[in-house]
Amino acid sequence: MADTYTVQRRRTMAAPADRIFLLVSNFQQWTRWSPWEELDPHLERAYGGPESGVGATYAWSGNRKAGAGRMEITNAEEDRQVQIDLEFLKPFKSHNTTTFDLTPVDDGTTEVTWTMVGARPLLMKVLGFVFNPEKLAGNDMEKGLVQLEETAKPTPAG
Repeated sequence: MADTYTVQRRRTMAAPADRIFLLVSNFQQWTRWSPWEELDPHLERAYGGPESGVGATYAWSGNRKAGAGRMEITNAEEDRQVQIDLEFLKPFKSHNTTTFDLTPVDDGTTEVTWTMVGARPLLMKVLGFVFNPEKLAGNDMEKGLVQLEETAKPTPAG
């Protein structure tokens, strides 16, 4: 089994790249679309750095399902890509790189590719059937992309 894992999901969205970029590059907007925000109604959140873009941070702490962790945007190319350093602290420690790649397709649609890459420690290798990142994160990423599209779609008024 490899020392790292990659989970990737892709969706073509009926929304322009600039609207999607604004939702992904500002952690305070994640409450509108992230699949993990609904895991704990009492989730504690802390934001730091600039409001969006490189240096923006988001830390969370919640119930057993939500766990605790921290994210920091390490690269942001306007309307093209957002790269995030993601550290889980609870329920297990893990360090990952998460990337959102935005590719304008045509007529206002955008292909969004959400990728998460992380180390696969020995325990994850041994208990791979329990700690399967493809299943654990992949399903949530698919749900998140659907919710991101719904949030990013232009409304009839604008």
